[in-house]
Amino acid sequence: QVQLVESGGGLVQAGGSLRLSCAASGLTFSSYIMGWFRQTPGKEREFVAAITWSGSYANYVDRFTISRDNAKNTVYLQMNNLKPEDTAVYYCAADRSSVPTIVKDLYDYWGQGTQVTVSS
Repeated sequence: QVQLVESGGGLVQAGGSLRLSCAASGLTFSSYIMGWFRQTPGKEREFVAAITWSGSYANYVDRFTISRDNAKNTVYLQMNNLKPEDTAVYYCAADRSSVPTIVKDLYDYWGQGTQVTVSS
């Protein structure tokens, strides 16, 4: 059974930082591109970043950095200089294709999400 478990969300003031983690189990981590998406109420889930096994990445938000520790089956999202508009539920996702994609429907597995709230 594949599980993606996010952690690290919370409440932070504008200008602050958070690091999200996503621990994966039940899959061959090296076979998957890992991504982060976010969603606010009433809006579509939007792409944030994705990273391949080798560390190649695609990043939608310049203030954020995605990374992965393949030995720990974990992917991270370092978020700096957070803004109120970054407030959302952040989701980790796994995609078995070989090229990072921003298309959420192409991801095979999803975590339950972690709330990030940025106060002004």
